[in-house]
Amino acid sequence: MTDRFSRRSTPALVVVGLVLLMAGWLLWIGREPICTCGYIKLWHGQVVSSENSQHLTDWYTPSHILHGILFYGLLWLIARRLSFGWRLSIATAVEAAWEIIENSDAIIERYRAVTISLDYYGDSVVNSVADVLAMMVGFWLASRLPIWASVALIVLVEGVTMWLIRDGLALNVLMLVHPLDWVATWQAGR
Repeated sequence: MTDRFSRRSTPALVVVGLVLLMAGWLLWIGREPICTCGYIKLWHGQVVSSENSQHLTDWYTPSHILHGILFYGLLWLIARRLSFGWRLSIATAVEAAWEIIENSDAIIERYRAVTISLDYYGDSVVNSVADVLAMMVGFWLASRLPIWASVALIVLVEGVTMWLIRDGLALNVLMLVHPLDWVATWQAGR
């Protein structure tokens, strides 16, 4: 019984350890633990704001849920022999690595130079932790939903965020990797 519990609990301990390591690293490199406004909100809905990416959730939280859905699909294709817990551990490692990279000076400057995020100074640590938790929610959802529902959720979330804030996962990646002037103009509302 103890051996079986140990095998099941190991991935959970790895996930918790990865999140703690990420948070510790972000604190060590000087990221703010919480919003410099001095409080934590459950939701911050203003995109063009110094408080964006500083609270628990914001308009970019759904993109992290989509990360989880996409990671689940990819890991189901290439590593389905691993247990759910170990696949979640891999997804958490990738998401935590992204949060560390995203909050590096080079990527923050890239965002500010080529996206609508002119006032972006990086995520608070609490926001980065919440983003990883959002990815876990997406991973779990994908494990429970039929494939068509996961695909529909991706299309719905991307469509709604593009419509409401002129951004989303696909546009964020596009503008980070290969910025297009017409997209930047559209995102700025001009």
